[in-house]
Amino acid sequence: MGARRPHPRPRHGRGQAGRAKLCEGVGTNTVDIANSSSRITQKDLDACAANGVTEVMEVRFGYDGIVFASDVNGPEFAFTPSDFFNALAAQVVVDGAIVENPHTMWSDVNADLPAQEILVLSPGTKHGTREVYDERVIMAGCEESGAMEAFMASGMDEDAAETACVTLRTDGRNVDIDGDYTETLQRLENDKNAIGVFGLSFYQNNTDKLRVGTMGGVVPSTESIATGEYPVSRPLFFYVKVAHLDVIPGLQEYVEFFVSDDMAGPDGPLAQYGLVADPELAKTQEMVANRTPMGPLN
Repeated sequence: MGARRPHPRPRHGRGQAGRAKLCEGVGTNTVDIANSSSRITQKDLDACAANGVTEVMEVRFGYDGIVFASDVNGPEFAFTPSDFFNALAAQVVVDGAIVENPHTMWSDVNADLPAQEILVLSPGTKHGTREVYDERVIMAGCEESGAMEAFMASGMDEDAAETACVTLRTDGRNVDIDGDYTETLQRLENDKNAIGVFGLSFYQNNTDKLRVGTMGGVVPSTESIATGEYPVSRPLFFYVKVAHLDVIPGLQEYVEFFVSDDMAGPDGPLAQYGLVADPELAKTQEMVANRTPMGPLN
């Protein structure tokens, strides 16, 4: 496998791009680890095998889940993805026509929501949770509300329609927060009308200040996020070339450390950045210790 490198080389990439790099082959000039925001596919595994990557270890290290919370003394909110899309999208469908978003109150969007001004403190485009926010809330709401279909019916192709779905208004009703959740909380404390987007663990540490809303009728919790019942959640994976574990110094130790209780457990530092600890983390730790490769998916 050629010259030994002093450190493992994790590949930081989203979804297919990172996995494709993992599957390019075996050797010290190839990556060892691929981060992925979605699960590997059988097509990926077939591509790996065709290039000599015959054993891949799947490491699920936790879940990504975000919650929507307001001032603890404010009204209760029961949101749907459609509510968020219709509150925040730059363009929405009103009476069958695509228009610039006219909504100013949550009750304009959904008569069952409080008559409170729309102001959402969203994760900024540089924030780690923006992808799941766009995918599971804004995009899901665009499809759920029928706006995606209306955009395409207006002559947009699918890519243009998806871009229209996730383009948010810039009139002050949506405020992107690129800092951490502490900054979001400070902004919310300064404006009691705001709805803040937080990681579950941050909310759980601030229940004296925050009231959480439901999403799709589900209360966010470790259990509802880990089971997938709560809609704004997803498992997080990375994939490791088993053939590199004995060749790249420190790679096995790196993977073991990453999934340790001290790192990925409920009291570890990753939880402070929004990770929801996997209730089955001990099984992952055992699998990593045994270097167990994944089997076929179909």
